[in-house]
Amino acid sequence: MSETALTTAAEPLGLKLYRVASRAAGPVAEIALKRRLKAGKEDPDRINERRGVPGRPRPEGQLIWIHGASVGESLSVLPLVERLRARRPDWRFLVTTGTTTSARLMAERLPEGAFHQYIPLDHPRFVEGFLDHWRPDAALFVESEFWPNLILSARRRIPFMALINGRVSPKSFEEWKRKPKTIRYVLSAFEAIIAQDRQNAERLSALSGREVMCFGNLKNAAPPLPAPSGAIETLRAEIGERPIWLAASTHPGEEEAVFAAHKILKGFFPDVLTLLAPRHPNRGAEVRALAADFGLSARQRSLREAIDAATDVYIADTLGELGVFYRLSEISFVGGGLTPKGGHNPLEPARLGGAILHGPYTFNFGETYAEMRSKGGGALVRNDRELATAVRRLIADEKTRLAMANAAQKAAEASAERVLVEISEFLLRRFQTDARAA
Repeated sequence: MSETALTTAAEPLGLKLYRVASRAAGPVAEIALKRRLKAGKEDPDRINERRGVPGRPRPEGQLIWIHGASVGESLSVLPLVERLRARRPDWRFLVTTGTTTSARLMAERLPEGAFHQYIPLDHPRFVEGFLDHWRPDAALFVESEFWPNLILSARRRIPFMALINGRVSPKSFEEWKRKPKTIRYVLSAFEAIIAQDRQNAERLSALSGREVMCFGNLKNAAPPLPAPSGAIETLRAEIGERPIWLAASTHPGEEEAVFAAHKILKGFFPDVLTLLAPRHPNRGAEVRALAADFGLSARQRSLREAIDAATDVYIADTLGELGVFYRLSEISFVGGGLTPKGGHNPLEPARLGGAILHGPYTFNFGETYAEMRSKGGGALVRNDRELATAVRRLIADEKTRLAMANAAQKAAEASAERVLVEISEFLLRRFQTDARAA
């Protein structure tokens, strides 16, 4: 590894204590795994991968390891894997995540030459077993997965490591500022840090004490969310000619605004149907009870309930079907922004022809939302009345709705290729430079 990328400072005491404590906490890690398994959060057939026990042999040749915590991060790297694989078909790609949902998606969508494994828990023995087996030639960490044992053990073994699409939320930034030596030491493991936007570049630069690059958000290049055509056709038949809109990836505190907006909209469109996809599908029953509190009749997709004339709200509480609902509705309110969650990815509905509405708290995708609004593809709403007003206008005015959706789609497409080319070309240059220096 390049000495310029790594700090020469001694490892902070807090990190040393963490690593000593985590090594002694093997029984605790096992208990945590058993609890997660019982709760359905782990794959019983692949649970040993979480202990660092490999699920398959290491392929021959150059192996690039890419780690993303969950669904969003793993989906964002798919185009990058495809681009790098096209340029270097002799390389193999190990993609790790920590959730069962992301594992299923990777199994379906990773290209030939790439494969998925679960990331081990951050226990030294688990991490060492993982690294001993896979021996990656390069490692790319996506966004903000800063597990100390994993990163610091990897930096001693892997010739090149980079943080890509780096992100630190304002809240995490304030927390890390209270532990400056710790975060600087952890970030020193990466020979290159690439942030997803300028705000995150500034935060990462302040925490790392070094230059941070920014080529744009890698999620701009992600492929459209998949959707089986049969599901779309069935739902369209049930909906008929009713006016519809979608509230996607909502959190507690946002559904209240959505249901209040629905009641306002019923005064103008008596048969309006609200589609609602909670960010966490296991909240379906909770969201249904809340709808009942508002006097609304709801149906749940997880229970295979059909939409009928009396349905006010259809709750999309299933995994992996958001692409279905983005295709059904030309109007998408993207959640996470009416409460301080930071907002969710507006590019997913934009690629599928949706006019986009969002709340004020969008720091996770600040530049993306700003660009979307500047191009006329998105609009800001601050409360239930503004949400109802915006949806009412888009339902009633087809010209405005189509123009807004078209602008959103063009904005998404324009940035996708540029971001992918710049990031992939940079990484290829660095891979090759470090391979020659090794």
